[in-house]
Amino acid sequence: MASTDTTETVSDAAVPASGTPPRRGDDLGGLGAGLDALDAVEVGRTPVREVLTKKVLPPFVAVLLVLGVWQALVSLKVTDETKLPAPSAVWDSLSELWLQGTLFEVIWTSVSRGLFGFLFALAIGTPLGLLVSRVKAVRAAIGPILSGLQSLPSVAWVPPAVLWFGLDDAMMYTVILLGAVPSIANGLVSGVDQIPPLYLRAGRTLGATGVRGAWHVVMPAALPGYLAGLKQGWAFSWRSLMAAEIIASSPDLGLGLGQLLENGRNNIDLPGVFLAIFLILVVGIAIDLLIFSPLERYVLRSRGLLVK
Repeated sequence: MASTDTTETVSDAAVPASGTPPRRGDDLGGLGAGLDALDAVEVGRTPVREVLTKKVLPPFVAVLLVLGVWQALVSLKVTDETKLPAPSAVWDSLSELWLQGTLFEVIWTSVSRGLFGFLFALAIGTPLGLLVSRVKAVRAAIGPILSGLQSLPSVAWVPPAVLWFGLDDAMMYTVILLGAVPSIANGLVSGVDQIPPLYLRAGRTLGATGVRGAWHVVMPAALPGYLAGLKQGWAFSWRSLMAAEIIASSPDLGLGLGQLLENGRNNIDLPGVFLAIFLILVVGIAIDLLIFSPLERYVLRSRGLLVK
């Protein structure tokens, strides 16, 4: 009797007030709704004011602090101006280029070469990375070579490129390609290696094989690693170009940032040297902030990984 009473009590407690017992499908539906609510991460855009205070203001303050320490070292005679020019001297060099009307021409000469060379490297490195990541024989043959080329200093390619093509833009683009293609290809290979095998099997089951599988399954799934490879590829492109412009400077090539740096060294113009270094740094940061950072945020936001 005791066991019977207990069973009846539990049964009565499980029945809602309406008198209709809950169905198993309703329980599963509620569980699914709860899991969907947990997955629904708020990924709204960050307000402009918050971006300015958290991302723009800190580096701006850091730059001001560096300039203040720099000016203090010069004013207190801690170092000689022949070794560390005053910020005002570097500003005078910048103003001189501006008044001559050559500032943007110098910057664009290098930026256009770097961007065009990077696009060429992108067109070569992407299919090469897919081929290496998906074909075992090609990976065994070329994979170690790509890793070795990635660790090779890009400046090493300048002398042979000069001997191959002479002092022209073809030499510049060759150095950029040899420096950037391995990074882009290796980044894509790393991204493909991190794809869960279930995705690839599901794609094959749905008929996404060959080029369609690479476009609709492999590339979207490998996008984070591929994007990291692109950022590194741009860094190698820019570094390779600066090395080529410094070593293989010629009037026929036009005046770029690397040539500006080398001219400052030849003329013992230390403010000009610091100005060239500053412009090279600014261009590298600007490309990252204007192209790669928004692209990275878009990828993270589309995957629900960018949380406020």
